[in-house]
Amino acid sequence: MFFTPVEIAENFIDTGCKKAGLAVYKQFLLAILAGAFIAFAAEGSNVAIHTITAVGIQRVLAGTLFAAGLMMVVVAGAELFTGNTLIVVSCCEKKAAWLALLKNWLVVYIGNFLGSILIVYMVLQTGQLNYSGGMLGGLTIKIAAAKTGLTFAAAFFSGIMCNWLVCIAVWMASGAKDIAGKLISIFFPIWLFVTSGFEHSVANMYYIPAGILAKANPAWVQQAVALGAKQHAIDVLSWGTFVTNNLIPVTLGNIVGGGLFVGVVYWLAYLYKSKKKAAAQSYNASASN
Repeated sequence: MFFTPVEIAENFIDTGCKKAGLAVYKQFLLAILAGAFIAFAAEGSNVAIHTITAVGIQRVLAGTLFAAGLMMVVVAGAELFTGNTLIVVSCCEKKAAWLALLKNWLVVYIGNFLGSILIVYMVLQTGQLNYSGGMLGGLTIKIAAAKTGLTFAAAFFSGIMCNWLVCIAVWMASGAKDIAGKLISIFFPIWLFVTSGFEHSVANMYYIPAGILAKANPAWVQQAVALGAKQHAIDVLSWGTFVTNNLIPVTLGNIVGGGLFVGVVYWLAYLYKSKKKAAAQSYNASASN
C-alpha cells in the first residue's frame, strides 16, 4: 500500500510545516544526527572501495552503502538540509513562512556540519585511514582534492542533479506506508546519484574535511599521488577552497535541485492547479445559488 502522487504532495504540506515549526534546539540536535548518519555512509563507502581501481565499480559499490545514510535519516528521524529543501512546498501553499524556512535551513546546515565533523574526528582517531598501507588515507585525499578542483558551474549543476534524486528518494519514501517500502524507495535514487558522481553538500562535509586533515600525513599524500591525484590539486586543497570551490556552488545547486525541480514542480502539478480549480468550482456554485 502507498499514497498516490497527489496524496504525497498534500502530505508534504503538513510535513514541511512541522519541520519549519520545530523548536530550534530540536532542529539542531536532529541535524547533528543527520550529519553523522551521512558521514557514516560516506566513510563506510570509502572503506569499501579504497582498493578498487575501476571508477565505475567503485561508484556502484559506494552507492549501495551510501543509501544507508538517508535510510537512517528518514526511518530513525533526523533533519537533513538537502531533504529540507522540500519545505518550499509548505511555503508555496502559504502554510509556512519563508523566514521559518530560511531559519530551518541555517540551523540544520550548521548542525549537519557539526555532525559530519564529529565523525571525521573520530575516524581519524581510530587510525582507519591507515588501512591497506595508507591507501584509504590516499583515497580520502584524492576524493577531497577532486571535489575542490571542480569549476563553479560543474559543482553547481552536479549539486542540482544530486538533490533532484535525493529529494525524489525522500518524496517516494513518504509515499510508502511501511518501512520496507521506504527503504526500497530510498535505495535506488541514492544508488543512482552516487554512481553518477553527483555532489551532495552534506556528504561533502565529511569527504572534504577528512581529506584536508588527512593531507597532514605525508604517507597518505604519497598514496594519493600514487592513486592518480594531481599534486597541484592536493596543494590547493584547503578550508578556503572547500567553501568557495565546492560548498557554496553545491549547496546552491542542491537548493535548486530539491526545492525547484521536486518541491515547486510537484506543487504546481498537484496542489496549485487543484487549488485554483476548487476555488473556481466554489465560486460557480455560490453564483448559481
